[in-house]
Amino acid sequence: MDGSRIFASPLVRKIAGERGIDLAAIAGTGPNGRIVRRDLEQFLAAQPERVEPEPVQAPAPVQASTPVVAGDRLVPHTPMRRAIARRLTESKATTPHFYMVTECVVDELLELRKRINESSPVKISVNDFVVMAVGAAFRDVPEANVTWSDEGLVEHGSVDISIAVATEGGLVTPVLRGVDGKRLSDIARESQDLAGRARERRLRQDELEGGTLSVSNLGMYGTLEFSGIINPPQSGLLAVGAAKQQPVVTDGAVTIATVMRCTLSIDHRALDGALAARWLAAFTTRLEHPLGTIV
Repeated sequence: MDGSRIFASPLVRKIAGERGIDLAAIAGTGPNGRIVRRDLEQFLAAQPERVEPEPVQAPAPVQASTPVVAGDRLVPHTPMRRAIARRLTESKATTPHFYMVTECVVDELLELRKRINESSPVKISVNDFVVMAVGAAFRDVPEANVTWSDEGLVEHGSVDISIAVATEGGLVTPVLRGVDGKRLSDIARESQDLAGRARERRLRQDELEGGTLSVSNLGMYGTLEFSGIINPPQSGLLAVGAAKQQPVVTDGAVTIATVMRCTLSIDHRALDGALAARWLAAFTTRLEHPLGTIV
């Protein structure tokens, strides 16, 4: 081989260039001392293993992790907890939420509930009245009973409402079907059944699917007001706070009334602000005048 010129096949030159190999260090066994592929392969096989540098990339977002120190205990995530975390993260990141708050005077509701429970075989909760008012509000404003899809708005012919149930494994939201056509006692009975089977993990998959809106009530824990994350593919969530006495101005006079704050989380893709406000006003009226809704 000419000392000033190295003969090598085009493939060998390509590979050597990519890997930064000096062809002068390789003895060729091809015609006229030409370096061929087998010469390059034998040379590489005889070299110590090289660690290729990783390509430079933009740093990935750092996810904070709580260190487990002495005295702490790591409880592995259950499949349910992972699914809840994934869905809520996806909802908050991809669904354009906006929020509206209403204050409902519920003295009439509480008095009516007391009278009903004195004789009813099915005990009625405040949440049952809330679900009934939600169904009636969708009957009053049917154009709000929609959910978003990539193909278009889905207009629902039935008012299906999820009720949030806290279980040991996490929050589940079974669906009450046809709420707008049910009696208050039917809503109470079915809600109790769904909640009981949710805590026993006996719900069917179809009982967890669908619905336009979820009702989440933390008022029983004394929470005055909160806002919730929409449960996709639903278009809204109604967060119900505690009923508390407070001063209320009526016709220029200050009186004491029992007020309950409710916060509506809305998917802005499905409902505009004016339509959501009309629905929330209808809900407030229905909740403040429950007797008219029942009859």
